[in-house]
Amino acid sequence: MTPGSRMKGILVLLPLLFLMSAGCKDLSGSLSPEEALRAVLSTPERPLDATTVAAGLKEALQIGTERTVLATASVDGFLANQLIRIALPEQFGTMAKALRTVGFGSQVDALEVAMNRAAERAAGEAKTVFWNAIRQMTVADAFEILNGGDTAATSYFRDRTEETLRSRFQPIVEQKMGEVGLYRIYGDVVDRYRAIPFVTTPPLDLGDYVTDKSMNGLFLVLAQEEKRIREDPLARTTELLRRVFGR
Repeated sequence: MTPGSRMKGILVLLPLLFLMSAGCKDLSGSLSPEEALRAVLSTPERPLDATTVAAGLKEALQIGTERTVLATASVDGFLANQLIRIALPEQFGTMAKALRTVGFGSQVDALEVAMNRAAERAAGEAKTVFWNAIRQMTVADAFEILNGGDTAATSYFRDRTEETLRSRFQPIVEQKMGEVGLYRIYGDVVDRYRAIPFVTTPPLDLGDYVTDKSMNGLFLVLAQEEKRIREDPLARTTELLRRVFGR
């Protein structure tokens, strides 16, 4: 038998090889016959196709965003996490120090607690926005994320969800600020500061500030979750994640 006829014979048997190695699953269009043959002969596992990669990425993002929302939307999710805890703006450092000096440190602390509580209550809204972005992801997006840096998925989310997330977050943050008494506490702190002679109060849009900090905190935690799934086998909690990220 000539080399050419042997190759043709192998290619005829290729579908059978795939059935044996892939558990009868479809690999339509993912590889050329020659590439597929090399993959089957080199490993007993079915090679990853575009559909599998996309499904794995979407599952990873669903798990990562769910963990992120669960971590940040819980009590002390922001307040007890030093990486994302919302502190007073730097321009308020002089005001905070002056108030603590004259015995109003507890009011300053209460203001910071209230800002973080508002962020925690609003964080749950991120899940729906994130999952909508996942549903719109294309196969090309999935491969770009898989082959990107440690936080490529987080960057993808930020590019595609930040505007929508902000529009959803802003009114909720402002509502939650009212519920936790943030406006009242802030007004009390500013009034006490203005009672000190020869001081001026720096301008602050409280709603914008807490919204910005809330979103930054969400994306920071999401980036951590993404790195865990990429780097830590124990964070890959499903067979699909282990298969896609293990390769």
